[in-house]
Amino acid sequence: MDKRIGFIGLGAMGTAMAANLVAAGYDVTVWNRSPGPVELLVAAGARPAADLEEVFGTGTVLSMLANDDVVEERLLDPALLAGAPEGAVHVNMATVSVELAKRATALHAEHGVGYLAAPVFGRVPVAEAGQLNVLAAGPDELVERLRPVFDVLGKRTWPLGTQPHQANIVKIIGNYLLATAIQSLSEAVSLAEKAGVDANDLVELLTGSLFPGPVYSGYGKLIADREYEPAGFTATLGLKDVNLAMNAAAGLDVPLPFGEIVRESLHEALANGQADQDWASIAEVQRRRARS
Repeated sequence: MDKRIGFIGLGAMGTAMAANLVAAGYDVTVWNRSPGPVELLVAAGARPAADLEEVFGTGTVLSMLANDDVVEERLLDPALLAGAPEGAVHVNMATVSVELAKRATALHAEHGVGYLAAPVFGRVPVAEAGQLNVLAAGPDELVERLRPVFDVLGKRTWPLGTQPHQANIVKIIGNYLLATAIQSLSEAVSLAEKAGVDANDLVELLTGSLFPGPVYSGYGKLIADREYEPAGFTATLGLKDVNLAMNAAAGLDVPLPFGEIVRESLHEALANGQADQDWASIAEVQRRRARS
């Protein structure tokens, strides 16, 4: 495939992903609202874009923006899409709603631009190592066209259907399960502490026997040690993703009773000034409840 790639959205995840593409020999044109990450990547060999039109001019665009509103504002612009070259494709790697994914699919098709959803599982260190899990959905030929790019970014690409929103719903489900795991860990730790059991001993036991793996061990340690900064994933973003899950479920008439509990905890965390802490900090909400 053409080695030219445009990359939009250089937060911590986007910067790591774009840097890996540069290192792999791709001719990467980058755009970001703030200049710092652009300068960093240009120093590594990327090209700065004057505007989004220049990024779309590469013909292959990856975007990693924060939420539905930013994607809508920046990328769902009919004029921007109409100006893209023939055969252009946009790969949206953000965690967005099912509704936005469907609107984006229709709008891109209207203007002759291919559209894929490819959200990822993995935090910044995983992105830096090129070990993400890439959840890809959209036309099969576009998934195959982008597979070499995905292979640079991740350890495995998971095709999940021919409709882009199918990848988004799976990403939302994954984050929902993480949220419920954090909530259950928070409850377990608060119960153990109230009974005089050391939280680290509990987490070590559980993750060394019943619940091995990175989710319980990683979040369990954060909760036991009360280490929520710097945040790997903020409580604000956690609430956004739980809301995405709740909205998607409501659209399909699927009840998510645990979701209501987690959403309440996240709302309380934000009300208590924990918005920028790791979403594992909902454990402090549970600890406060346990003391009352």
